[in-house]
Amino acid sequence: MISHLSDVLSTKIGKNTKIWQFCVILPDAEIGENCNICAHVLIENKVKIGNNVTIKSGVQLWDGITIEDDVFIGPNSTFTNETVPRSKTYDHTKLKKTLIKKGASIGGNATILPGVEIGEYAFIGAGSVVTRNIPRNTLWYGNPARQKGFITNDGILLDMHKKDKDGNFHELNSM
Repeated sequence: MISHLSDVLSTKIGKNTKIWQFCVILPDAEIGENCNICAHVLIENKVKIGNNVTIKSGVQLWDGITIEDDVFIGPNSTFTNETVPRSKTYDHTKLKKTLIKKGASIGGNATILPGVEIGEYAFIGAGSVVTRNIPRNTLWYGNPARQKGFITNDGILLDMHKKDKDGNFHELNSM
């Protein structure tokens, strides 16, 4: 389903993907199957999105961003692809690639700086500013984002400071 109120120029869109109103998707963008692209999303040309991805409203995905399968991108999350952007001097050779790996979740209003890799099943809290690579199965939040715990593939948050006598982490009750 593609809303008639969107401007979708790409033909590389998987089956059962929903694209809601007021989206702009440029011709060379690739979007997998069973994705949910919410209202007011912009996807540039050199963007690749896997299967079962949810991108909430107000997100812009710029050239050089790859999102693997089963990723959640919260509303108004911000991605960048240049370290030192300048008006009127666009140089595509200076673009940095960003990779969001399988199963990762990014909370609303998070900012992801260019050239970062977010590991499998990692969790980025709302409003965080990600300035470095994030290891798999870790919980990060803050500005700049810092590791606050771990997360299982099933989404159980674990406190990195509370281990039992066997060295196992325990569920995190609150952030």
